[in-house]
Amino acid sequence: MDKISSPAEFQVAIQSPRLTIAVFKADWCVDCKFIDPFMPEVEQNYNGRLTLVEVDVDAVGDVSQEQNILGIPSFVAYTDGRELVRFVSKLRKSRVEIENFLNTALEVYQSIHK
Repeated sequence: MDKISSPAEFQVAIQSPRLTIAVFKADWCVDCKFIDPFMPEVEQNYNGRLTLVEVDVDAVGDVSQEQNILGIPSFVAYTDGRELVRFVSKLRKSRVEIENFLNTALEVYQSIHK
């Protein structure tokens, strides 16, 4: 997962015509660390269908506020600079929940790009 560490990098990532999933995280976040062990395999399983990028909320300045990110980790799907769908909850996210969200994001993306 590429790490986004500036507002400019974030804008470039979400402007892509491909489906891009921004994973908003922070080093100090316990629930973010919980997903770290299985995310590389999840990313591999979706390789070629979507792009996952990690957004460090402490490094990207106002981006988290602009994107209305209130809790982390948060998953937000973008294409062509616009948000498609997001997965945000205050509960710890399981691998199954994350994969279900990625499948939903793919469905929304494919319905737009037929």
